[in-house]
Amino acid sequence: MKIKMRKPVLFLLLVTVLAPIVLYTDTLSSYFTRPSSRTEFIEDLSTFTLGGDVRPLNLLPQESSTLLKEPPGDIYSENSSLSLSNTSDTLSSEDARKARQLTEESMKHQAATGNSNDGIEVAMNGNHISQVTDSLHEPHQMDKTSLELVSAGKSESRATETSSKKKTSPTDSSHTSDTTSAKIEIRQDQRTVQTSGRVVSGETARGKGEDQNAQVVPPDARVRQLKDQLIRGKVYLSLSATRNNPHFIRELRLRIKEVQRALGEATKDSELPRNAYEKLKAMEQTLAKGKQIQDDCATIVKKLRAMLHSAEEQLRVHKKQTLYLTHLTAKTLPKGLHCLPLRLSTEYFKLNSSQQQFPNQVNLEDPKLYHYALFSDNILAAAVVINSTVSHAKDPSKHVFHIVTDRLNFAAMRMWFLANPPQYATVDIQNVEEFTWLNSSYSPVLKQLASQSMIDYYFRSRADSDPNVKFRNPKYLSIMNHLRFYLPEIFPKLDKVLFLDDDIVVQKDLSGLWSLDLKGKVIGVVETCGESFHRFDRYLNFSNPLISKHFDSRACGWAFGMNIFDLNEWRRQNITEVYHSWQNLNHDRQLWKLGTLPPGLITFWKRTYALDRSWHVLGLGYNPNVSQKDIQRAAVIHYNGNLKPWLEISIPKFRDYWSKFVDYDQVFLRECNINKLAGT
Repeated sequence: MKIKMRKPVLFLLLVTVLAPIVLYTDTLSSYFTRPSSRTEFIEDLSTFTLGGDVRPLNLLPQESSTLLKEPPGDIYSENSSLSLSNTSDTLSSEDARKARQLTEESMKHQAATGNSNDGIEVAMNGNHISQVTDSLHEPHQMDKTSLELVSAGKSESRATETSSKKKTSPTDSSHTSDTTSAKIEIRQDQRTVQTSGRVVSGETARGKGEDQNAQVVPPDARVRQLKDQLIRGKVYLSLSATRNNPHFIRELRLRIKEVQRALGEATKDSELPRNAYEKLKAMEQTLAKGKQIQDDCATIVKKLRAMLHSAEEQLRVHKKQTLYLTHLTAKTLPKGLHCLPLRLSTEYFKLNSSQQQFPNQVNLEDPKLYHYALFSDNILAAAVVINSTVSHAKDPSKHVFHIVTDRLNFAAMRMWFLANPPQYATVDIQNVEEFTWLNSSYSPVLKQLASQSMIDYYFRSRADSDPNVKFRNPKYLSIMNHLRFYLPEIFPKLDKVLFLDDDIVVQKDLSGLWSLDLKGKVIGVVETCGESFHRFDRYLNFSNPLISKHFDSRACGWAFGMNIFDLNEWRRQNITEVYHSWQNLNHDRQLWKLGTLPPGLITFWKRTYALDRSWHVLGLGYNPNVSQKDIQRAAVIHYNGNLKPWLEISIPKFRDYWSKFVDYDQVFLRECNINKLAGT
């Protein structure tokens, strides 16, 4: 009776143990009999038997499961028992032996009865073994770490265990120890099979990251290959040995055209067309033919050196041409800005005398207000300076703008601000031609500008001109550029004046500058000695004893563009006379080249008060790497350089700071077709 009672129980036990074993071996067998699998592994599986003497397969050394850590890629079933993996390593070897014997008996019983176990089909439909086996890599990746192999074995064992539990009734808890023992042995066999080196499980996230770091490919690797092929192709085209082979030359020229067409303007591999790799391979085959025809390395090296020398010479010429054309473009008036003053002048002369006057003229000589000096012939640029200043002013009614322009733009400048008056602020426009006191007998620089030698310097042929085109800027011929040295004469009743260039944009309220104590200095400046080329020796000729005796070559330079002047100190220290004396000494341009900054450094030597750098940020007209943080915190940003914001050659990312203060819907701008530049 006891024997009959135990047979159903034994049969259930055999089913629960046999199901995962048959499932696992059948799944692996079906996987490795696919056409893409290797037959060597099938042969290994044919020698794998469960009966007979029990010993591990001697393919790779087994690793202790106590040293393993679960990788993040393990697959778990929803109802899998987490305690099994923690207790399995502590079970005795006697339990493992019994489990194996039970397995052997169950296989014999199944063969004799011919019964199939429905639990296997259930497990195949419900577990995750197929997910693991389907994600196996190709055999050439078998040298991955064995930790990953065993981890995958753990996940498969847990999945099998879950499927078996679904078949087993909760009342079979008395057989837990036997079932657990059998599963431990299955896990050990799974580890041994997987460490055979034939198959590699899915990599852990950490392993993938390390593999990717070890194989970083530059984004332009293929672009570089194509360019290199073009150079090599041109070498073979010019060698005598290959030129004597017309068939090869014809093929090579065809390949060069194909590569050039595929390369186009691409700078990254992602910009290349789909057929680029095919063109690369075809070109490589053609170049291999050329190497067979001409294998003299010395000849090829000699030709490459000649090509390199020629390329360097062309680069030097192109740089020189680019510099000249950039300067030429910067000094050329765009069509719209030429139209604007003509259109405004026409409207101005249609007004009667009373309509041509500005309001609030009583404020022009009030020293308690905030006075600005702006010397410009660019109407649109002057408008941006005033608009940006007024828009950030706490009390615009206290701000007075004194604009001095030339005779050609006087009427147009007045008409613009009559038609577009700044809110509450006062504006006055003056004509430099009306400064009768400013003549060549009083100003040495005016005398020099009118001299024949100076005219020849600017208008003689380019062949014998000064190689540094920066110092040959025609703006230096205009007295407008030198008016900053005559501020006390222009504003005789004012105490302080803030000088602004017309290529600046104001971003904060500037009224605080008038309350600064300059401590007896004449001018407040932002120093620019952060870089070596902004020191005195950059601007002055220290080989001349007059310069080397009076000045320090390593002294910090500073910038015009936004400077606060104490006109009372100017008058007391007689700064204008200092300026005149140095201009007389430089009549032959031996102390400095033309410009206003070199004489400014000399005239205000030891008379400057250093302002905080946030007041004035420079470089937006030549340096695309100006810090965004510096721009955001700056009170004034300066487009010094040739790339002015109203020109198409300006730096696109800096245009919007300037253009947002221009009303492009204004009638005069529309009539002259002045539109917002692209990229702003």
